[in-house]
Formats: sequence, structure tokens, C-alpha cells
Amino acid sequence: MNTPPSSSFSPADMPLEQARAFIAARLKPLAGSESVALRHACGRVLAEDVVSPIDTPAHDNSAMDGYAFAGALLGDAETTLRIVGTALAGRPFAVPVAAGECVRIMTGAVMPEGCDTVIAQEHVKHATPEAITIGTGSVRPGDNRRRRGEDIACGSIALRAGHLLHPADLGLLASLGIATAAVKPRLRVACFSTGDELRAPGQPLEPGCIYDSNRYVLVALLERLGCDVIDLGALRDDPVALEAALREAIAQADAVITSGGAAAGDADHTAKVMSRLGEVAFWKMAVRPGRPFAFGRIPAQGRDVWLFGLPGNPVAAMVSFCFLVRPALLQLAGMQTVEPLVIPAIAGHAIRKKAGRSEFQRGIVGRNAHGALQVRLSGAQGSGVLRSMADANCIVVLAQDRENVAAGETVDVVLLDCIT
Repeated sequence: MNTPPSSSFSPADMPLEQARAFIAARLKPLAGSESVALRHACGRVLAEDVVSPIDTPAHDNSAMDGYAFAGALLGDAETTLRIVGTALAGRPFAVPVAAGECVRIMTGAVMPEGCDTVIAQEHVKHATPEAITIGTGSVRPGDNRRRRGEDIACGSIALRAGHLLHPADLGLLASLGIATAAVKPRLRVACFSTGDELRAPGQPLEPGCIYDSNRYVLVALLERLGCDVIDLGALRDDPVALEAALREAIAQADAVITSGGAAAGDADHTAKVMSRLGEVAFWKMAVRPGRPFAFGRIPAQGRDVWLFGLPGNPVAAMVSFCFLVRPALLQLAGMQTVEPLVIPAIAGHAIRKKAGRSEFQRGIVGRNAHGALQVRLSGAQGSGVLRSMADANCIVVLAQDRENVAAGETVDVVLLDCIT
């Protein structure tokens, strides 16, 4: 664990992708599952494939309000049909429909026997209570008919294991008559900040001290990720207290996230305590912001607890979480896809960048006067400047080998809504 993933890189200049690959290769999804009611399943990860017990739709039905008939009756001339009844959703017309006849039908109603086509009521050339006349070219045979099983066939996989359930998925499961879902257990993640200078909001701020913002950001990110969060507060730089907190954390959690103390300096006791309890790799990442980072494994009661040590600077901690910790937690949670969507945008102005490190810059992306996606930086980019992060709606991702960006060049952006 104390060696980097590739001998061509040292822990002093760890590239982002190398670090992510190193972490991903060591993690396995949590074992086990639980069954939850649909109303409690949103945001949970499916533990097994969902196989449809029925065809959906369960029968051929109408896609709109109109008239159902046999499409073979259509020809080169107008077609007049006699109305012989009405089909409503949940109240089928049970009598076969003969040639020259049609049925008034509503959206979702079962297609009557003998019918395969529906003309929308507004496309009928002429209608009376007894008959309709269809003009030439106004409808084609088979139009506006939903076929049985065309959405999901009975016995097919509706949703695959590892899928994160969204509101639309719950509607899909409900449409199949499924009332519960087998989901992976929630991740239990312990979180604490370290530093003698930290004070809680509401406390007096003494000279040289700062308010602890990292823990509020990290707890919120974890809760939005669907984790059960164990908030252990802010700890002083005291090795005894740090070891006690870490032991408490690993006894309860699947993963532990700390902020501050990852730089392995003289006052950074966190790194030393981590190493004493387990196998931990400490890197100086080739990224900005977020250079110091720790990742490791601590054994606890026959299982592995994964540890992530983040930088102390607020933006560095948040970016490190979004691009290194979040994908790892999603992998532990059993998700199939953990990569955020990266989209191209035009740089609205020049952006300074040094080659040799990946950079994450806070930006605001929107449409320009020509309708193209354009991004501009949201303000000062220092690793302690939270205002520009609060104002941003995206992160501009600049690859390690990229240099200065000129206005009009294309850059990659990740929407913050996709990673927070």
C-alpha cells in the first residue's frame, strides 16, 4: 500500500488518473442487501437485476384519444366507418370489430379485437355520433398503437444490479407491480476535521483561528450521496485524541474521511496515527488544488475500513472529495458507473495553467449569444477561496499536460450538480 501504482511515478507527483486507478483496484462493493419499499428506495443502489414479471404494456392499447379500426380499410379514397361502441382505459370494448366499423377509444384503452390503427380525433375529416370519415393520407395502418411488451417484455431485465435508483426508476418498478427493491446497504462513513486552529461556527474566533467549514461541506456531500454519516467533530492536533477518534470511527464505519493533517509535516499527527493503525499511502498529488492526499486500509474486526485523508484547505478538500473520494464511495456502494459526465465548453477568456499537473478551476457555464456552451471562471482560484466555489456551477477540468488556455479554445467541464 505504501508504493504508488506505477514505478514510473513517485508519491511526490502522483497523477490524478494513476491515483484513481490505484484506489479503484483495491476496493470491492460492500456485501449483502436489504429489501426496502419503493417509497424508501430512491437514491439506493440495486443489489440484483430486476426481472419484469409482466409485459408492459400488458396489452395492445391506444396512444391517444380517437377512433380504432382495421388499417387495411385505408385506401386511395376517403374512408367512412360506422361507430359501434367506445373503449375506455380500464373498460375494454369486448365485441370484435368488423370491416367498415370503428370504436371510439381513449388513451390507454385496450385495442379492440379486429383493430390495429388509431386516428386522432382531431385528424378525422368529419364525425357524427354514428360515423366518421377519414381523409386520404391522414393516418397510416398501425399508427398510434402501443404494442404489448414494447416497453419491457415479461422475463427481460428492467433494471440491472448496480443501478442508482432515480424517481423515474421507481415509476418503472411500480408499473411492473413491484412493491419492494433489493438494494445494497447504505455506506457508513465517519468524518472529522483536524487542526488546533479550528473553531465551530458560533464560537468566539481567537487570533490565528478559523471556523471549521470542511466538515459542514463533507457531511453535506456524504448525505447527498446517501451515506449514513458519523460526524466526529473537529479534533485538535493531539495524537492521543486522533488515535482514539480513528479507533472509534473504524469500529462503526465502512470508510473514514479526515480533512487536514495529510501533509505528514511535524504538526500533522493524523498521517502518523493512520500509518500506525493500518496500511496507508501518502501522496503529493499532481493536481491543483488538492496536493496532499492519503488513502489506505485499516483492518477492523475481520473487515477492511477505507481511509481517505484530505487536504485542510476548504476548496482543496471539496475537490479532492469530488474527484477522488466520491468515485471510490460509489464503487464501495456497488454502483455500475462512477464517472461524472464531462462536457466540452468554449473558454470565455484566457485561463492560466501550468503543464505537469491537473487543475480544477471553478467556473460558470452557460449559453453564449450563439447558443454554444461557454464557461468563465467564477472568481479567485485560491484553494482557500470558498466564495468562487459557492458562485460556480461547474468545475473546469484541465488535463495534466495542458498549458495556458486561450479564449475561444475548448475545455472540459463537469457540472457541480453531477458531483455534489
